[in-house]
Amino acid sequence: MKKVLVVCGNGLGSSMIVEMNVKSILQELGKEAEVSHTDLSSAKSEPADLYLGSEDIVGSLEDGQKNVVKLQNLMDKNELREALTNNL
Repeated sequence: MKKVLVVCGNGLGSSMIVEMNVKSILQELGKEAEVSHTDLSSAKSEPADLYLGSEDIVGSLEDGQKNVVKLQNLMDKNELREALTNNL
Protein backbone atom coordinates (compact mmCIF):
# COMPACT_ATOMS: atom_id res chain seq x y z
CA MET A 1 0.00 0.00 0.00
CA LYS A 2 1.22 3.48 -0.86
CA LYS A 3 2.07 5.89 1.95
CA VAL A 4 1.26 9.62 1.83
CA LEU A 5 2.91 11.88 4.38
CA VAL A 6 1.52 15.37 4.97
CA VAL A 7 4.23 17.65 6.30
CA CYS A 8 4.05 20.98 8.13
CA GLY A 9 6.41 22.95 10.32
CA ASN A 10 5.18 21.56 13.64
CA GLY A 11 3.21 18.49 12.57
CA LEU A 12 0.01 19.82 14.12
CA GLY A 13 -3.02 21.85 12.97
CA SER A 14 -2.68 22.40 9.24
CA SER A 15 -1.21 19.00 8.44
CA MET A 16 -4.00 17.25 10.35
CA ILE A 17 -6.64 19.11 8.32
CA VAL A 18 -4.83 18.32 5.07
CA GLU A 19 -4.55 14.65 6.13
CA MET A 20 -8.35 14.48 6.56
CA ASN A 21 -8.84 16.13 3.15
CA VAL A 22 -6.40 13.70 1.51
CA LYS A 23 -8.26 10.72 2.98
CA SER A 24 -11.57 12.11 1.72
CA ILE A 25 -10.21 12.73 -1.78
CA LEU A 26 -8.62 9.27 -1.98
CA GLN A 27 -11.97 7.75 -1.08
CA GLU A 28 -13.67 9.81 -3.82
CA LEU A 29 -11.03 8.62 -6.30
CA GLY A 30 -11.40 4.99 -5.21
CA LYS A 31 -7.72 4.80 -4.23
CA GLU A 32 -6.20 3.37 -1.09
CA ALA A 33 -3.19 4.71 0.76
CA GLU A 34 -1.89 5.01 4.28
CA VAL A 35 -2.05 8.71 5.16
CA SER A 36 -0.43 10.41 8.14
CA HIS A 37 0.95 13.80 9.11
CA THR A 38 4.19 14.86 10.74
CA ASP A 39 6.58 17.72 11.31
CA LEU A 40 9.40 18.61 8.93
CA SER A 41 12.20 17.17 11.09
CA SER A 42 10.53 13.77 11.40
CA ALA A 43 9.62 13.71 7.69
CA LYS A 44 13.29 13.82 6.70
CA SER A 45 13.80 10.29 8.03
CA GLU A 46 10.32 8.82 7.53
CA PRO A 47 9.83 6.80 4.33
CA ALA A 48 6.79 7.56 2.17
CA ASP A 49 5.72 7.27 -1.45
CA LEU A 50 4.48 10.86 -1.52
CA TYR A 51 5.28 13.90 0.63
CA LEU A 52 2.77 16.77 0.57
CA GLY A 53 3.12 20.20 2.12
CA SER A 54 3.40 23.91 1.52
CA GLU A 55 6.12 24.90 -0.92
CA ASP A 56 8.06 26.86 1.70
CA ILE A 57 8.41 23.77 3.91
CA VAL A 58 8.61 20.59 1.82
CA GLY A 59 11.18 21.99 -0.60
CA SER A 60 13.85 21.12 1.97
CA LEU A 61 12.86 17.43 1.71
CA GLU A 62 13.89 17.17 -1.94
CA ASP A 63 16.90 14.92 -2.29
CA GLY A 64 16.43 13.51 -5.79
CA GLN A 65 14.77 10.36 -4.46
CA LYS A 66 11.68 11.52 -2.57
CA ASN A 67 8.45 12.26 -4.43
CA VAL A 68 7.74 15.71 -3.01
CA VAL A 69 4.74 17.82 -4.06
CA LYS A 70 4.82 21.49 -3.09
CA LEU A 71 1.34 22.87 -2.61
CA GLN A 72 0.58 26.55 -3.06
CA ASN A 73 -2.61 26.39 -0.99
CA LEU A 74 -2.91 23.59 1.57
CA MET A 75 -6.67 24.03 1.86
CA ASP A 76 -7.38 23.88 -1.89
CA LYS A 77 -9.02 20.49 -2.43
CA ASN A 78 -8.70 20.78 -6.21
CA GLU A 79 -4.94 21.24 -5.92
CA LEU A 80 -4.78 18.27 -3.53
CA ARG A 81 -6.88 16.13 -5.89
CA GLU A 82 -4.58 16.97 -8.79
CA ALA A 83 -1.46 16.20 -6.73
CA LEU A 84 -2.85 12.81 -5.66
CA THR A 85 -4.10 11.91 -9.14
CA ASN A 86 -0.75 12.74 -10.75
CA ASN A 87 1.48 11.15 -8.10
CA LEU A 88 -0.20 7.97 -6.86
